[in-house]
Amino acid sequence: MRKHGIAVFGLVVGVACTSQPSRQAGAGASAGARADAGADAGASADAGASAEASADAGAGEGNGEPSVEPAPTFDEILKVLFAERTSAATIVEACPVSLPPDARVRCLYDERYKGDAKAAGIAHELFVKWHIVAGVEVAHTMDGGYRGMIRIEPAVPVRENRHHLEWVAGAIRDFDTFFGELEKYRGGAGRSVLYAPGAPSPKPYRFEPITLRFMRSVGARTPAAYAHDWEVAYNFNGTLNIAADAVRETMFHEIFHLNDAAHGSWSPQALGDVFDFVAKKCGTNTACLAPYTPNETMVRGGTYYSFVPGNGVAEYGAELALRYYREQRAALRSLPKVKPFKCGPPENAKAWGRMRDEFFAGVDAVPQCP
Repeated sequence: MRKHGIAVFGLVVGVACTSQPSRQAGAGASAGARADAGADAGASADAGASAEASADAGAGEGNGEPSVEPAPTFDEILKVLFAERTSAATIVEACPVSLPPDARVRCLYDERYKGDAKAAGIAHELFVKWHIVAGVEVAHTMDGGYRGMIRIEPAVPVRENRHHLEWVAGAIRDFDTFFGELEKYRGGAGRSVLYAPGAPSPKPYRFEPITLRFMRSVGARTPAAYAHDWEVAYNFNGTLNIAADAVRETMFHEIFHLNDAAHGSWSPQALGDVFDFVAKKCGTNTACLAPYTPNETMVRGGTYYSFVPGNGVAEYGAELALRYYREQRAALRSLPKVKPFKCGPPENAKAWGRMRDEFFAGVDAVPQCP
């Protein structure tokens, strides 16, 4: 789904991929839109804005290491926070270049989230710790496929909508902790059984820095989210965005799509044989698909989201990544366990191993199958 995205667990949902035009010429990554529970299956900133960098406003702290990506500049932050404006002159005037760089960046957040100091603090924390800029989506009309054309409007997560920002920030904090736990486990006593010593590590799994764009669909409850070009757009009205845990898992699904694209559209190449085997064997028969589906998400009146005809193998890949996150998180934190996905049909173990090795350095804290 990405422009990718989707999913959430324990819910019966309606989902469909929808393409969303990139804001940047030539950016062209395709994206999907996350499903909604109960549903049927840049504006330019003023040229006077300063180009000063905000690199020292907060080094990336993910897993204790500096971010490999450069910090967003003042201008870049300005454009994301105020994407709905055709001129940012009044904002630049309120946050003049005479301010120290870190104070000037903080001023942008105070202006964007004016009237809700708590929301401003949360959004600024995302930037300082992870170089994640939480702004707004550009107004546009997207092609929702069978759902028709959907109008998307920018929305600021303040006051009665602040919980959406809190849920997303909570997800990022959890991912930061989770990847730190994985790395710690990777160097622990279990390392020798996880992967061959000396094996090269994969490209690091990236959850930061990214851009967050909050929005609201008009007269529709879909999409819940979509992602492309290291950006994730989040819908206030998305039916899946109803609780912290649901949002956390949706964000992991969406961010996987970004990593999948960064690994050269890995899912079709690495998981295509498994996906095609299951799809040919089962079609949309839920009883047949049940042992093979990474998660229980279903399309209303249809089948498991992982195998919805037309979704393609990338959605199966995103749901598999989510299953990995669920199982590893439970194992590392002594949370309630589920039957390991890899211990199902042999196709599951094949897909699991490929995902584990490509994106997660071969780490698997879940015990071996009996």
